Amino acid sequence: MSKKADMELTRGSEYKIISIGGRDHMLESKGIFEGYASVGMDEIGLLMKLKETHGNMNGKIRIVPLHAILAIDVLDAKPDDNQDDDQEMPRYVG
Repeated sequence: MSKKADMELTRGSEYKIISIGGRDHMLESKGIFEGYASVGMDEIGLLMKLKETHGNMNGKIRIVPLHAILAIDVLDAKPDDNQDDDQEMPRYVG
């Protein structure tokens, strides 16, 4: 049995994210993944640079909170250029 690589979001890749948009509708965010953002004390969101399908929001950054995500479609995956960064030993500075 062969071991498959773990799937992870990579910067520069294009995704379509379906998230909770309100009481009775979903929000679609199609764009380029730019990284993560801290929202408040203990919430994290995905930074998405929106595509032209969003009209006047084209090129703007949308923060999609992780708890609101319902589905992620991978439209164009880019390779992870920072694989060696994960090999660094964690350090505690106190």
